[in-house]
Parts: sequence; structure tokens; C-alpha cells
Amino acid sequence: MRREVLETNSIPDTKEKELREIQPEIITVQQLVETQRFVIPPYQRPYKWSSKNVNQLLDDILFFKTKPAYRLGTIVYHLDEDNMLNIVDGQQRTITLLLIGLAIQNNEILQEKLKKAKISTPKLSVTSTLSFQDPQSKENIRDNYFEIERRINDFDEDTVQFFYERCEMVKVVLYDISEAFQFFDSQNARGVDLFPHDLLKAFHLREMLDSSTESERIATVNDWENMELDALKKTFSHYLFRIRNWSNAKSARKFSKDDVDVFKGISPEVKEPFPFASIYRISHFYIEGYNQDFNRKIDGKMMPYPFQLDQIVINGKRFFEMIQHYVKVINKLKFSSKDDTIAQEILTTLDTYSGKDRTGDKYIRNLFDCALAYYVDKFGMVEMERAVEKIFIWSYSLRLTMHSVQLASMDNHALAHPFIFKTIKDALKPSDFLNIKLHPLQEAELVNSDKTKALKDLFIKMKFIYE
Repeated sequence: MRREVLETNSIPDTKEKELREIQPEIITVQQLVETQRFVIPPYQRPYKWSSKNVNQLLDDILFFKTKPAYRLGTIVYHLDEDNMLNIVDGQQRTITLLLIGLAIQNNEILQEKLKKAKISTPKLSVTSTLSFQDPQSKENIRDNYFEIERRINDFDEDTVQFFYERCEMVKVVLYDISEAFQFFDSQNARGVDLFPHDLLKAFHLREMLDSSTESERIATVNDWENMELDALKKTFSHYLFRIRNWSNAKSARKFSKDDVDVFKGISPEVKEPFPFASIYRISHFYIEGYNQDFNRKIDGKMMPYPFQLDQIVINGKRFFEMIQHYVKVINKLKFSSKDDTIAQEILTTLDTYSGKDRTGDKYIRNLFDCALAYYVDKFGMVEMERAVEKIFIWSYSLRLTMHSVQLASMDNHALAHPFIFKTIKDALKPSDFLNIKLHPLQEAELVNSDKTKALKDLFIKMKFIYE
């Protein structure tokens, strides 16, 4: 993603950079679109507003046009060393307001009315300098502009005047990059616009500032944004968050902005020389040095970092690599076993039994997949058949003994004896986990259902149901 520059007209005097106080200022939409030299920095998300968001904004403008003023929100800038105003918060709304202004400027009938009423509007030469590389941004900008063009016929002279002169935003300029990121985190932690992983992206890009070039950071953001959004969200919420929390004996029901610290760790740059961090820094710099050695230009060999699901996160570049690694792993999560084994029969049954698509059954399947993924991540395919059997009996015993499996049921089961995730975490060899004792179910405990008959048959075959 290239830096997108919008040039307009006023930059605070450079002496003001020394001021550290946040001094909010109320500005009109006209002042906003005439602002000079603002940039959409690489840590920002693509432009993702939908036609629904756009129509809600247009409806608000039309509804409030008789009011003295209408507050649209906050625009937060970081003034960098090049006197460029980086948008920290308010990117989506700012681009949409520019699109509205452009639609007003390009509507000949409306412009004729404005001319007769002697109402002048700002010249949006700034829009000609905009350049977006992300295909999603391009598509959304195009679609939203066409939507605004259709709706702009509802605007009259008074509406245009209200839009430019009485629609307002709170403008905040920050002069320190750390303050900017902290403001970005705190503002969006209270909003609904960003997902938890968006806040993590901003945090880990900040961690890269002192140890990477701008081109490296832009490449990192591009790789991140190229990941399929649903797969990214699912990897965080259904797998990484739950495995990391369950392995530490903590609840893991819904991944929210309050949980982002789970994915913050240590900086590869030594800030505090804690002994526990040395092994992570050594492995980080060894792999970095190995991959950058000139011999790699000859042999073409690259060493991937040996990520583990429960490891302490290495902030910055390694975090992005770790997430990309596990998005691929989880997206292709398909366990297999040798033919003619109980383990293979289990895996086939889980994909085919009649109740597999019920909500409760999906919770149990996620529990099973998390435990098996955690085992494989630690021990590979060693004793895979026994691991499948053990985890199946443990996880699906919950399905066979409960009428309704809820999110809380899954979470409580993960944290209860025999502490499957904690046991895998502490195990030094597969047998430390595989030898845990699971108690057979009594017939009287079972909930009889045709939807789970195939599961029950497997339990009987494996001698885990007693009459």
C-alpha cells in the first residue's frame, strides 16, 4: 500500500511540535476537505464503509439540516517529521465526506442552483491526488460514490450549505508517534468500527518502527490485508485465543478488544533485560541472521521461525509471521490417520454424523479441533491415532451427556478435570498426555438422540460406555 497524500492548505507552525498537550479544535466539513497535506498511513485499514454506512450518514445530514450544527465525530492526525498529517482516527468518514463533496461538485443541476443562490463550494482538487492500491478500497470507493451520486439529488442549496458550514468534526493533532498509537488504541477500544485484530495490527506495527524500514512495514500490512477476513477472524477467535487461554487455565468464550493483551509479548529489541526473554531474542536474531546471510542467495534455503501456539509472542514482525502461519494451518485444518483404524473412523464420523451441523455440535467440534491442533503443533504426528481417540472421548462425552451444549458448556469443559489443554502444555513427551485417565460413561448419563447415534456407537466400540 502506497502512502496516499491529500494536499490542501494549513500546517501548524513547526514550533508547535514541541507542544505535548492535546488541543481539540472544532472544524467544519469545508475546513476538513481544504486541509493540506494529509496522509493515510500504512497501519490503517482499507476503506471498508458499505452503502449502508454511507446512506446512514446522508440520512443524518438531511435530517439535521435545519439544526444550528451537527457533529460528525472526531478526526485525529499525527503530524510527522515531514509535516504530513497522518490520519490516526476518522479515515472512513473523511473519505466518505470527500466523496459527498465530489458528488456535489460534479452534479450540474445542483451546481446551477448553487450558482443562482450565490453559494460557493470548495474546489476539491485534493481528490485528484488520491491513489489507492488496495482492491477492496477501490471497489468500495467506486460503489459508494455511485450510491452518493444517486442520493445527491435529494440535496438542495440549503443542504449543501449545511453540509459544508454547519456539519462539524473535532480535530485533534498529536505530535508524537507513540501518543498517536495510544490514542488510536484507546479511541477504537471504545468503538465498534475495528475488530480486536485491527488494534493488534496497529500495536505490532508500532513495535516495528525502530527495527524496520517503511517499505517493510508497508509489505507487512499488504500481506495482512491480503488475508481473507473471515479466516483471520476465525483463526483469532475460534483457535488462537481459545488455545492460548485454555492452556493457561483461563476462560475463552468470545474474543473482544479487552483480550488483545493475550497477543502482546516481548520486543526483540532489548528494552528490559529479563532473563526469560533471552531465548526468544536469541532465536529471533539467529533466524534473522541466517535468512539474511549472503549464502541464502546461493542455496535458496530459508529458515522459518519455529512458532508454537502457546509461546510468548515476539512483538512486531514475528507476530505478523505467526498469524499468517496459523491462518494457513487452521484454514487447512484436516487431520488424517491410517486407514482401518479407530482414529480414521472417528474423523470420518465427525464429518458425516447427522447432528454435526447443530450449534452445540459445532462447539464440540471446535473443542476437538483446538485440542488436536494443539497436540499436533507440539508433537507433530507422533502417536496421532491415540491422540485422536483420547481427544474424541474427552470432547464428545460432553455432547452425549447434555441436551443443549452452549458456549459456556464448551468453555467450562475445556477448563475442567482432566485439564486437557494444561496437560498438553506441560507435557514433555506424547505419553505425558496420552496416558491421562478418562472415565467411561454410564448408560444412565446419556441423552438419547438419533442425531448422535453414530457417536454413541463409537463410544461403545471403544469400551467407553457401560451398561
